[in-house]
Amino acid sequence: MKPFLAPFAAAAFAVCSFVATPGEARLAGAEQKIVQAVDNEQARTLALLETMVNQNSGTLNFAGVEAVGRMARAELEPLGFEVRWVPMAEAGRAGHIMAVHRGNGRGKKMLLIGHLDTVFEPDSPFQKYVLKSPGTAEGPGVGDDKGGVAVMIAALRAMHQAGTLKDADIEIVLTGDEEDAGKPVSVSRRDLIDAGRRADVALDFEGLSTENGKDLGSIARRGSGDWELRTTGRSGHSSRIFSEQSGNGAIYELTRILAAFRTELPEANLTFNVGLILGGATATLDDAGIRGQATGKNNIIPEVAIARGDIRTLSLDQYQRVTAKMTQIVARHLPGTGAAITFDEAAYPPMAPTPGGQALLDRLNRVNADMGLGAMAAQDPLKRGAGDIGFVAADVDGLVGLGPAGGGSHAAGETIDVPSLWRQAKRAAILMTRLSKDKS
Repeated sequence: MKPFLAPFAAAAFAVCSFVATPGEARLAGAEQKIVQAVDNEQARTLALLETMVNQNSGTLNFAGVEAVGRMARAELEPLGFEVRWVPMAEAGRAGHIMAVHRGNGRGKKMLLIGHLDTVFEPDSPFQKYVLKSPGTAEGPGVGDDKGGVAVMIAALRAMHQAGTLKDADIEIVLTGDEEDAGKPVSVSRRDLIDAGRRADVALDFEGLSTENGKDLGSIARRGSGDWELRTTGRSGHSSRIFSEQSGNGAIYELTRILAAFRTELPEANLTFNVGLILGGATATLDDAGIRGQATGKNNIIPEVAIARGDIRTLSLDQYQRVTAKMTQIVARHLPGTGAAITFDEAAYPPMAPTPGGQALLDRLNRVNADMGLGAMAAQDPLKRGAGDIGFVAADVDGLVGLGPAGGGSHAAGETIDVPSLWRQAKRAAILMTRLSKDKS
């Protein structure tokens, strides 16, 4: 830690240290050691967080993503993890960290998920970690997800010091492209999916959600996918619009479809957004699909129109049903027009709520009770975006939100609530310790 940060770290320890409560008496001896170990290493955890945040790792900064991966490796290998870097050049991305800790083979096999990259590329003006006060730090990715990686490592170090890590079977996947997944996802998420099939439990270390000052658990999150709609019409003089010969033009067909989406698709846990529209005599998109050009005149019937957007659903069944309905709406062409819709293969799968996921949250709430903390209600999945755990949700039950609380994710000024680092590390370490004793 830099010398000028030492006073802040000391203050953070004084303010954030776990205070004994009647609930703490229910912690086993090793679990009490976990609590103390997390508190004893607050300065070390903050120093690691600062170092990671100050290393730019925008998804497309491959060298930066690899550098953060090396930082994670340096923390995990001394704890007994076998760590390897998985290059992802074939998916157009840097790569992932994969780490395995072999325990006694009797407890739950746990998959821990986090990511090394951020949305802030090297040309972003937002680049540096700043400890604003003992309770708040600011920086690119400080919460999403370098704070989550810091919580994960702090929890594992505490387990190691308390002697509970040695029996735990844990696999870690830290992806290098969570913010912009490489394509095809069958390649970029291959190793994560395989790890999910080996696991009994998945624990995702993205940020903790709070509401009205209370921490929330998350056992469901919606998936997301992109769609692109292209419509065509017969070009000609505008005076002939709507005639049998000229038809309705591409733009009316596009707006007909979008209006039908708005009125016919709505249902619980579904959102669908239109992010970009172009139309005219000509319309073209760039390769990334985020910029385009269009030409046209008031007296020319438009020949082409394009719309792009996303769809978010809570289950794969809902995604398949809604996209089928969208395709049916598209097929009801206005006279003299054509239309086609495509859906991106790189969709993030949803994490639907399951009884097993609820049982995991119940288990975490027993940890909370024994720590003297309040119970965590299940978060409304509408309030949580898609993430990597969706790729394993079909194979294993999981919990989301084991990282720290904060605000302003994906924007300059992103912050982290420093005390939540310690609270989350203790929760995670005690939960993993207990899961390691459950029969696989």
